[in-house]
Amino acid sequence: MFRYFVFLMILCSTNSTNAQIDRIEPPNWWVGFKNDKLQLLVKGDAISGAVPSISYKGVTIEKVSTANSPNYLFIDLKISSSAKPGTVTIGFKPKRGKRFNIQYELKPRLESGEGYIGFDSSDVIYLITPDRFANGDPANDLNKKLNEKTINRNDDYARHGGDIQGIIQHLDYIDEMGFTAIWSSPLLTNDMPSGSYHGYAMTDFYQVDPRFGTMKDYIMLAEKSKEKGIKLIMDQVANHCGLEHWWMKDLPFDDWINFQEKFESKQKKSYSSHRRTANQDIYASTIDKKELTDGWFVDTMPDLNQRNPFMATYITQNSIWWVETLGLGGIRQDTYPYPDKDFMSQWAGAIMKEYPNFTIVGEEWSYNPLLIGYWQEGANNKDGYASNLRSTMDFAMQSNTVIALNEKESWDKGLIRLYEGLANDFHYANPKDIMVFPDNHDMDRIFTQLKEDITNTKMALAIYLTMPRIPQLYYGTEVLMQNTSKPGDHGLIRTDFPGGWQADTINAFTGEGLSADQKNMKVYLKKILNYRKSSKAIHIGKTVHFVPKNGVYVLARMVDNEKVVLILNKNETPVNLQLDRFEELGLKGKIMTNIINDSKIKWTSNLSLPAKGAYILSSK
Repeated sequence: MFRYFVFLMILCSTNSTNAQIDRIEPPNWWVGFKNDKLQLLVKGDAISGAVPSISYKGVTIEKVSTANSPNYLFIDLKISSSAKPGTVTIGFKPKRGKRFNIQYELKPRLESGEGYIGFDSSDVIYLITPDRFANGDPANDLNKKLNEKTINRNDDYARHGGDIQGIIQHLDYIDEMGFTAIWSSPLLTNDMPSGSYHGYAMTDFYQVDPRFGTMKDYIMLAEKSKEKGIKLIMDQVANHCGLEHWWMKDLPFDDWINFQEKFESKQKKSYSSHRRTANQDIYASTIDKKELTDGWFVDTMPDLNQRNPFMATYITQNSIWWVETLGLGGIRQDTYPYPDKDFMSQWAGAIMKEYPNFTIVGEEWSYNPLLIGYWQEGANNKDGYASNLRSTMDFAMQSNTVIALNEKESWDKGLIRLYEGLANDFHYANPKDIMVFPDNHDMDRIFTQLKEDITNTKMALAIYLTMPRIPQLYYGTEVLMQNTSKPGDHGLIRTDFPGGWQADTINAFTGEGLSADQKNMKVYLKKILNYRKSSKAIHIGKTVHFVPKNGVYVLARMVDNEKVVLILNKNETPVNLQLDRFEELGLKGKIMTNIINDSKIKWTSNLSLPAKGAYILSSK
């Protein structure tokens, strides 16, 4: 059943002196939350002078607050456990004119908060830039009401036309490849005059961008994904909005955004220092902390002030609204270290209180495990900070893997980077809950990072998919997409997926027109992903690894009767691997299956490795 979006109905008299309501947010709510509080943002001309009232069993007004702008009213409601789903009439009596009513819907929850299961180490996440994946509905490519009015697939920074329907139409492909979760970059309205395709400068936190589709489409994506056992992860941004956000023309409070006085007086912007260590640095100055958290990310992204309690409530309620509306399987929070960190703890805590089995991953772009670990729930932080964040992003192991494979082997270079990188897991509260990835929408493609070496790319994917982590792969990795001609170019990194447009001569979905190497990579990745789906050893098993020797690294994952052994061999010539060193794995005499080619070997005293590459052996 679709979780249909219900538009706000405004019932008012025709008296011209009545206040006019433009919007109420959240646009609806639900009964049955643990937190019985709800704060409504009411926007309308001179609405601050109106007195609201409610007569609905179980719902009461606890507080009414005005803002600096006369065009806002904030209504704090209490929704008791006895409240039933239905339509709440909220009456408004303006200072002048007649009383008028609006109808506000309280919905029943379709499942308990405990039923929202987040992504975990049993999943592999497929990251999609929707504008560049597939154009399922060309009719929505252009929208004359929005600022960016063109589409041009020859321009890497223009809109290309991909949309929600394009993802829906290829759910079978995603499922058959072996992915179990989808993270799409933001799908909400980004009404910026240029570069709107990426979605990170949102201009309405409750509206689907019409060039991506409708609310009904987004709900359909969630429901059809769920039918296939695929979790939907929403990309959210608590740090900033887009410069064209509707409230930027009439900010409710004097401190709604950071450095607001500079914005309103058209002074030069104050930008973030991006020195994220100020969050943990015991010597950090007050000004360093302020410049990190309060500075704008870029010119077009006003920095939201989460220390304003109304803004804090707005962001938290918005996240919960989307979890409930779409039945989400996770949230990815952008630029995690940039907002006020105390707020971020409260935000994550509020969500996890309602959805205790949910997962939120925060983007901390750091290669330092100390910083990555700081943000994870359960971290033993000396400052006492508790993030309530289940997952963080492992840029450290992403980088270690690339360096390990690109370097020549020596005492302190090459595969030892993997060994020593994973040795840092003692610092993490829960290593298997951390997200690792070959690349993402902000980084060079993994094939480019590995100098278009196919064998090294396969080896990288093998370790990312078997180490104790939650793996995420970017769309197109399976067909060796690259940006080698322009390293670091975001537009090219986010290039179109072949076959996503009707006129494409190459179709990566069907395989038509792909090179032999691309087809081979698809088969390779599909084999690993589909084995991984049911591998408890990889999901939750004990990890044992061995110091790399002679260009060979061995890592094992084990649980009950299932043992999975990854062997990475960097030697260009055949190697005869002596197995006595790995006796503790308890594999002697076992028949092992190579999950890539289904060949069988008996684990005896030695193992022939005929070529450079990754060997994944299973006892199942």
